[in-house]
Amino acid sequence: MTLRLPQAGPGVTPVRVMTVAGSDSGGGAGIQADMRTFAMLGLHACVAVTAVTVQNSTGVTGIQEIDPAVVAAQMHSVVPDIGVCAVKTGMLASDPIITAIAEAATQLGIGGDTGVPLVVDPVCASMHGDPLLASDALGALTERLMPLATVVTPNLDEVRLLTGIDVVDGASQRAAAAALRETGARWALVKGGHLRGSEHSPDILYDGREFLEFPGRRIDTPHDHGAGDTLAAAITGALGHGYRVPDAVAFAKRWVTRGLAAAYPLGAGHGPVNPLWRLDPAADSPP
Repeated sequence: MTLRLPQAGPGVTPVRVMTVAGSDSGGGAGIQADMRTFAMLGLHACVAVTAVTVQNSTGVTGIQEIDPAVVAAQMHSVVPDIGVCAVKTGMLASDPIITAIAEAATQLGIGGDTGVPLVVDPVCASMHGDPLLASDALGALTERLMPLATVVTPNLDEVRLLTGIDVVDGASQRAAAAALRETGARWALVKGGHLRGSEHSPDILYDGREFLEFPGRRIDTPHDHGAGDTLAAAITGALGHGYRVPDAVAFAKRWVTRGLAAAYPLGAGHGPVNPLWRLDPAADSPP
């Protein structure tokens, strides 16, 4: 599978996507990671900002939430005018923001049984453990937004919060995928990147009928900031191009693996996943 998506020619409008997420002042995760991935995939990216974080490579020291009405207004401004082919969510911060996004998505025909796929990356905490979602917002996430999701993409820490299941092996990973599917999401992807005891990094995708496994070699790097955002953004881009969910996940898995292999140090803490590998002339060679 090539690591390119179909490209629009000069003067031709590319596939449009939207990220609804928080801003990372350090540039490694959140909207910044989404925008870098979208740009490297040749997509036009629209944005609805949910929060501004004060963070660098060592952690998050402050969060300023955006008024929920303003978050929804960004979506209502962009979607009818520009149009979007797929949407992803990331850091949503609070119950009122999640509720506003779910209502806007329903009104705008995003997610659910509409023709616009919705990727829900249920960001609950930073990689340093700093909380990015209010503790009372899990209910809104599972009851209001996840039923609209085409695919939901939690890491294992987020799986534990959402389902109560501690994933330690393949059996518990499948159990978690089944539990996530019960929220109403069409597909549940349980990522294995945090399964530190495994030699590999297997992801499990489940649609209520069949478990699909996406194996991947574990990249030995401490610089994995924004890996979840990058994976979800790549899935979103592929879905925007009309890929089936399993094909979009396979594409994104290879994309983020290449980004991890090219990750670089930044500041005093964790550096980011690096989608700029796409600029390498030999970028289509296997990771």
